[in-house]
Amino acid sequence: MAKIIAGVATSHIPAVGAALDLGKTEEAYWKPVFRGYEKAKSWFKEVQPDAIILIYNDHASAFSLEMIPTFAIGCADQFKPADEGWGARPVPIVNGYPELAWHISQSVILDEFDITIINKMDVDHGLTVPLSLMFGQPEAWPCKVIPIAVNVVQYPPPTGNRCYQFGHAIRRAVESFSEDKKIVIMGTGGMSHQLQGPRAGFINSEFDRNFLDKLTQDPESLSKISHLTYVTEAGSEGIELVMWLIMRGALNESVKEIHRHYHVPASNTAVGHIILENV
Repeated sequence: MAKIIAGVATSHIPAVGAALDLGKTEEAYWKPVFRGYEKAKSWFKEVQPDAIILIYNDHASAFSLEMIPTFAIGCADQFKPADEGWGARPVPIVNGYPELAWHISQSVILDEFDITIINKMDVDHGLTVPLSLMFGQPEAWPCKVIPIAVNVVQYPPPTGNRCYQFGHAIRRAVESFSEDKKIVIMGTGGMSHQLQGPRAGFINSEFDRNFLDKLTQDPESLSKISHLTYVTEAGSEGIELVMWLIMRGALNESVKEIHRHYHVPASNTAVGHIILENV
């Protein structure tokens, strides 16, 4: 059977992608950010997963206010990098994994999770920046990717508990897939940040570090954090952390923390990153 062997979480800040694309990774401002991902690069080379299930949110590239799925899964063969207003990022086309994606779709729907099936969509920085942080600037991404988009842009987003339980359903789906494959699941977005209003630039490092601690040790407690608490304690965009809970819900109860990286600031936000292996 297929097996989820590990989970990875990371911020997906668009300016991080721009810094990489423009060759700024060694500049004093950006060097501490990128240095924290060197372990991830070597870890992925060692693990060599067959596919990544990548949990992210779309930023009005594939979806708009005309259509807002709470959960959506990409089942296509390929996904092109999206033009977000200044041209598509110079990164490879994302190769999908339709066989596993369709299997996950069937499994989670029959498990009573209503997920939208997408057969054509472009993927924006929410998905491509995490891939760049893990793999650098290759001619082709080294493995297949299944995009799962979550609405954390337009109220109401799903609750942390719903996301955590969705992770459980994804794990059950993967483990019922007949092919022997190694899968890594990624949760992206966050950490604390706010992009608008009187609190623009808000960062709560205490909340972030506590979240990282509990992600390893007590994820169920994180699943109980309310929408209001996210806004109050982590800023209006801190709600993106529910996508990390999907990743964590897809792992075993007991995990081993392989690596952690936290840095403030990067484009007025907090950068967070963690690697967890099943034990």
